[in-house]
Amino acid sequence: MRSKDRISYFYDGDVGSVYFGPNHPMKPHRLCMTHHLVLSYELHKKMEIYRPHKAYPVELAQFHSADYVEFLHRITPDTQHLFSNELARYNLEEDCPVFENLFEFCQIYAGGTIDAARRLNNQLCDIAINWAGGLHHAKKCEASGFCYINDLVLGILELLKHHARVLYIDIDVHHGDGVEEAFYFTDRVMTVSFHKYGDKFFPGTGDVKEIGEREGKFYAINVPLKDGIDDTSFTRLFKTIIVKVVEIYQPGVIVLQCGADSLAGDRLGCFNLSIDGANLLHAECVRIVKKFNLPLLVTGGGGYTKENVARCWTVETGVLLDTELPNGYQGQYASGLAESIIDTMTLNHMSVGFLNQDSNCSQIPENEYIKYFGPEYLLKIPNGHIENLNSKSYLGTIKMQVLENLRYIQHAPGVQMQEVPPDFYIPDFDEDEQNPDERVDQHTRDKQIQRNDEYYEGDNDNDHNTDGV
Repeated sequence: MRSKDRISYFYDGDVGSVYFGPNHPMKPHRLCMTHHLVLSYELHKKMEIYRPHKAYPVELAQFHSADYVEFLHRITPDTQHLFSNELARYNLEEDCPVFENLFEFCQIYAGGTIDAARRLNNQLCDIAINWAGGLHHAKKCEASGFCYINDLVLGILELLKHHARVLYIDIDVHHGDGVEEAFYFTDRVMTVSFHKYGDKFFPGTGDVKEIGEREGKFYAINVPLKDGIDDTSFTRLFKTIIVKVVEIYQPGVIVLQCGADSLAGDRLGCFNLSIDGANLLHAECVRIVKKFNLPLLVTGGGGYTKENVARCWTVETGVLLDTELPNGYQGQYASGLAESIIDTMTLNHMSVGFLNQDSNCSQIPENEYIKYFGPEYLLKIPNGHIENLNSKSYLGTIKMQVLENLRYIQHAPGVQMQEVPPDFYIPDFDEDEQNPDERVDQHTRDKQIQRNDEYYEGDNDNDHNTDGV
């Protein structure tokens, strides 16, 4: 057991300022709301906070095709009418519109996940968080499902430089198709996705029979669920499968995508999970994964009722920090659930008891977006009322099929590790050549700041003689 986890948290306010367009369900503003809620609970005092670098086109092209990256780089709302064929080719249409600062948006959220992976690789932290990341639908040559650049694939490629095996876990309500597709033919990445499947639900993939091919056969795991899955069923299934996966696959690092669109009332979701339950669910999934004490990269994902997304990811930040938030997470119940899943009747009894304690619960602290959390200003929301179509026999069959497929993996696959490729070269800036009248953005200024720990005490000489060392 690690004595205390070192947490790195990545955030850039610019990522929440873009606008997908009127009536579009994706609201990046939810990231600003999440960050300010994290600040209001003073969770930032327990983490190292970083502004991610903007990923360079050459970094994005480590997975995506160079022509697709180049087109994203130059297309604008004012010029898109000139490129109707390219827009269709790259799927930049209704779900994935062209908007102002699109490429910078992609650079920031992808840069956050890449930076998170590099800090883990260099053992500078134990857990890295990038709530702006988790855009799991983007494909090699096209956008998909509100996702343009697949930061998760780029982050996993970084992790593979230092780790023989990477485990990817996805608890978004939508299938993590882009990540699965990228690693469908390799055993170095195992992808495990829990999602809604059927009824033409987007993206239409993720059947339990999709298990990978060639060297990747049996290394893609899909857990297809129906409408209305409840907290207890989901958590029981999650724990059973993930514990077995880690036991057999023995990953060196885990990537956890925490899409929040499984919450009740989500604009695009269809699971019957309350904020008590969903935070119990989501945070319990986070807690279960955290207990493996493996390097962990955590990202956001879907989530289209923005105030509930902020609630969910703030509570999960607290879980990663071993910090219980007032009215946010029933830790005394959750810790017991992590050890042994309790029955529905007991869970319901506890929920009723908790609801009766509302008068003693703390409201959300004052913050810039407090008005969004009214009228009660609490971290919890009402339960959903979607009929649970996941029968015990159905879930039992799914679990049996998944565990049966895991039996074909006799042991953790080995890999001949070669010399680790270097991180991408980040060009320096020559202050003498810069135009003093030209506006310098925040990212550029950050790169010109000298960190105190880059020098020996009392000397600005990196080559200072250290006798006796």
